[in-house]
Amino acid sequence: MTERAHAEGHAEKHAGEHAEVWSGSWVAERLGVGLTGDEALTGLLGLALRRNPKRAHLLVSNVLGKHVPQSPSVVYGHGVALGRRVRGLLGAEEAERAVVLGYAETATGLGHSVADGLGPAPYLHSTRRPVAGVARAGGFEESHSHATSHLLLPEDPALLAGDGPLVLVDDEFSTGNTVLNTVRALHERYPRKRYVVVALVDMRSPADAGRLEDFAREIGARVDLVTTASGTVRLPPGVLEKGQELVARHEATATEPSGPAPAAPPSGSVEHVRLRWPHDVPDGGRHGFTAAHRARLEAALPAMAARIAEALPAGAQRVLVLGFEELMYAPLRLAHALEQTVGVDVRYSTTTRSPVLAVDDPGYAIRTRLVFPAHDDPADGPGERYAYNVAGGGFDAVVAVVDSAADTPALHAPNGLAARLAAHVPHVLLAVVPSYVPRPPHDPERPSMLPEPLRGPDFSSYAPDEVGWLLQDLSGVTLEAPTEEREEAIQSGGAHYAESLPVEYQPSEQYQELFHAALKTSAARLARAVGAVTEIVLAERSPRPVLVSLARAGTPVGVLMRRWAQFRHGLDLPHYAVSIVRGRGIDANALRWLADHHDPADVVFVDGWTGKGAITRELAAALREFEASDGITGFDPEIAVLADPGSCVRTYGTRDDFLIPSACLNSTVSGLISRTVLRADLVGPHDFHGAKFYRELAGADLSPDFLDAVSACFPDVTDTVDAQVKDLLSADRTPTWEGWTAVERISEEYGIHDVNLVKPGVGETTRVMLRRVPWKVLARTGAGADLDHVRLLAEQRGVPVEEVADLPYTCVGLIHPQYTRGATGADGKAVTL
Repeated sequence: MTERAHAEGHAEKHAGEHAEVWSGSWVAERLGVGLTGDEALTGLLGLALRRNPKRAHLLVSNVLGKHVPQSPSVVYGHGVALGRRVRGLLGAEEAERAVVLGYAETATGLGHSVADGLGPAPYLHSTRRPVAGVARAGGFEESHSHATSHLLLPEDPALLAGDGPLVLVDDEFSTGNTVLNTVRALHERYPRKRYVVVALVDMRSPADAGRLEDFAREIGARVDLVTTASGTVRLPPGVLEKGQELVARHEATATEPSGPAPAAPPSGSVEHVRLRWPHDVPDGGRHGFTAAHRARLEAALPAMAARIAEALPAGAQRVLVLGFEELMYAPLRLAHALEQTVGVDVRYSTTTRSPVLAVDDPGYAIRTRLVFPAHDDPADGPGERYAYNVAGGGFDAVVAVVDSAADTPALHAPNGLAARLAAHVPHVLLAVVPSYVPRPPHDPERPSMLPEPLRGPDFSSYAPDEVGWLLQDLSGVTLEAPTEEREEAIQSGGAHYAESLPVEYQPSEQYQELFHAALKTSAARLARAVGAVTEIVLAERSPRPVLVSLARAGTPVGVLMRRWAQFRHGLDLPHYAVSIVRGRGIDANALRWLADHHDPADVVFVDGWTGKGAITRELAAALREFEASDGITGFDPEIAVLADPGSCVRTYGTRDDFLIPSACLNSTVSGLISRTVLRADLVGPHDFHGAKFYRELAGADLSPDFLDAVSACFPDVTDTVDAQVKDLLSADRTPTWEGWTAVERISEEYGIHDVNLVKPGVGETTRVMLRRVPWKVLARTGAGADLDHVRLLAEQRGVPVEEVADLPYTCVGLIHPQYTRGATGADGKAVTL
């Protein structure tokens, strides 16, 4: 079961639980307010009273993590489960085009969790914090709220401009006014055909429900609704006046901890914990959060949770992770990761602007209230802020998570949040997440001239006209580390895989014989795929494309495509190789060089094959970020690949999962060039990413042999290619992303809990065997010679090969989960190396 599935399980269990005393009974008995509808409502919601001239009662969610401390698995699980339902409603293709928008402040974390469940969708939440230099992309009003103005401040101006579905997420759907205001404001600027409204609870009256349907017909769009439960609130006549009177009476007699801060110094300790938040990952969705950001955060979470766990006091049994107003998602994910790390009761909630009456009664949702001054210099001026149900919660420690904009003297003042917490909890840890500041559209310090591409024979064994490398030469730097050390560092979050290089695999004589045999039997098949993908590029993308291969697996394919265009059409196409790093994006300086020398619309990105489509998504997200940062448009994120077994792209030579011999080896079939390297101490902000040229391996270089063997087949496959291209051009080549779906299923079935450790396809499995610490190989029953080299590598490394019927790929490589030297995998068996 994956971490998200685990969270969903907690959510489903909790939704069916009912406390002995309903936390809305106190209000119901005094004001006659009641809930009618789904049985789950009283488990999901309690009631409280607040100082608000528009609405006396407050629906208090038990699963949102705002006012009521709750298990982070429950909170995250409800959001992820809703996102999965939205994905099922939209279908895989439409889900890939969706954008998720959450509402400040209460639904910022919920919306982000929904985006996680939906898939690779970018996420944005509204905000009440204006940010200098960031243009508004819209705004709207929340009529019943205590603070009404919502701003939309995406770093990427195009984030909301697409025509894919817009998914709007709020904690409750009470009248529909907020959604109507949002859709009306956005539809005028960015019209689209489909909206999905998501909420934990739908509490609209029948009349309000009809208004939304009428509005959808008015704008000519489809509006769907996805909720966990639905019902209505029964409000007797005069409830607003009675509620205000009740609030005034109880506030007049309120005592600590609901009242002002005590004059005495706090009794508990306050210590800082350093998270080491990943560089350039936003603290939330205020300015947008992409799939690339998500991947980097997922990789860093275990290490950050471990640092929090180390800082907790010995013997702590009940811990609260407390977020800060709109900063809900980052604390939630930290709390969720901490919950998986330590064997104690972890709870999660956040501070809020919302003033709510506290009544210490089991039938009331808000038992205690801490009051403290705003500490983030809010645009609307100073004011009170609140933390509910913290005092008296039995917590041994509180981990308060704030962003750096809120780490001010007011936070640490005698009446500030830190002191208020320390007065009621023995140990307070303060973790500061850096506030994300969007990059300016243009960097005046950026140098106007970037170096010319590196070319052979000075860099790579390819001929100078075959490819220009938009990289810097790091051949003189020692970057290699043993595979086991790299794997441990990568999985622990201590290092990124692009910060070091694996020791180059030196194939045995038997393995080299397999390579030559595979090349001999597959050369014609490769030639057909090269011809087909090149012809599709020429027909659909550009008559004179600029081939840009993704180093290094894409580079031999780019050279072959260039050779085909020359052989068949007499074209001398430019070809460059650039670096793209999972979780870090494509080399922006390489894009700038390309834009300076070519029309971005002519650029066609080339790769060898697709697995689950991670690089496809990475490239699309990186190009969106590049457009926002540099204002340069026109680069097409659609990758052209030799083989697309994952069904991730439209431009391919084949969708068969077969052995591409260039996947069998590393640098010795890729021009003697290493993997690309991105490390801060070696690659500056104005440098290309780096790589090494292994000149010392010239005696073992098979790069020319591979290219020449495939090129020699071109004359023999011309007629076949023409027929194949005709069929492909008339076929429906829409990506189905079935590979991603299969990987998610395998990750759950084998207890890995991380799709990044599941590498589908012959090429990716080979990479696992050569570069990572493999756990096992799944082979489709009856797979033949395409897997001979994988079986040999598995035998040499002591890795079991398990035959699986109905596997969508020829094989799948599983990286050892949670690897440390001497570790056990998800099956409880120790790895052997």
